[in-house]
Amino acid sequence: MAYTALARKHRSRTFDEVVGQAPIARTLKAAIDSDRVHHAYLFIGTRGVGKTSMARIFANELNNPEHKDDVAAAVFSGQDTDVIEIDAASHNKVEEARELIANSAYRPMRGRYKIYIIDEVHMLSTAAFNALLKTMEEPPEHVKFILCTTEAHKVPATIQSRCQRFDFKNIPASQIAEHLSAVIKQEGFKADDELVFTLARLGNGSMRDALSLLDRLLASGEKKLTVSLLEELLGLPQRELLGGLIDAIAQGDPAVVLKNTGALLSTGVSGEQVLGSLLDRFRDLMVLGSCGRDTDLVELSDESREQELQRARQFDAAGLVHMIALCESVQRAIKSSPAPRALLDACMVRLAMTEKIADVAAFVKAGGNATASGAPTLKKA
Repeated sequence: MAYTALARKHRSRTFDEVVGQAPIARTLKAAIDSDRVHHAYLFIGTRGVGKTSMARIFANELNNPEHKDDVAAAVFSGQDTDVIEIDAASHNKVEEARELIANSAYRPMRGRYKIYIIDEVHMLSTAAFNALLKTMEEPPEHVKFILCTTEAHKVPATIQSRCQRFDFKNIPASQIAEHLSAVIKQEGFKADDELVFTLARLGNGSMRDALSLLDRLLASGEKKLTVSLLEELLGLPQRELLGGLIDAIAQGDPAVVLKNTGALLSTGVSGEQVLGSLLDRFRDLMVLGSCGRDTDLVELSDESREQELQRARQFDAAGLVHMIALCESVQRAIKSSPAPRALLDACMVRLAMTEKIADVAAFVKAGGNATASGAPTLKKA
């Protein structure tokens, strides 16, 4: 039997199974229950947040109220005669829009409605949008449209005004992690909590992206999934080495910082990746230091949260803000620099000397005088 990708195998099939979009699921379910189903819907959101899955669930609930297995299977596989899925990226011509309009006049074969799910609708040509416009304004009573797009600004206002719009938000990492844990268990694998949280964060709000990363891990053949395995497969900076680098920065030791930077680069990661990972870690430290251990603005396992909280206590918020700005600036500069290693090393030394630079700045601002204890004082008039 052919292998089915996790993103397809574990796709939501009911409103209750949808992850991260509960308000939209409740609204659509209520619309069906109260018989207030609009003739056209526009689902907007980034990739992998559940737009097409929600469209299929909605279509199945509309046309399969008795929840017959054969009908549901046809709907979710895109083979139902009354639920027509169209990829606008490859069917964007005006002739195809006119054919759709002509076929919409025929009543559904077994369901209550003929439902058109148009994915990536923003890819339709201007002529195709114009051809579709009139039908969407006054469609036959048995026709429903569900338009999905990642780029709402490319959908004409005339089309948007004829739809009920639903904006799908990025899925919180905590909810992605919870779903990933369930999938890993169902697939018969074991995984460290830290790995699950790392996958969830790498998904960047997209369930599909997170499941695709998990697919790559499962393909390794390892029964116990670890962060080290993920770092090896994706070429990510090792978390422990990165933690050691941050500790060296906190101690203000340029020699150790440069040594740890070299150790990271020797694993095969690029300078850009090192800086990008530092940006994420400094951001977590800044938030933990400002908001405390229990903040939900940081997505970490309990063990890592405690470790990062201890690190955060070695820095102040102003210093971390400076470090974040410095890493971001050098990360952009390094892409076009003929000497990227020199820029990276200079950045690392500057990070290690942040506290000293801050002291010199305070000294200069205070007028150049200091007390015996080293604290700057203002010049006397």
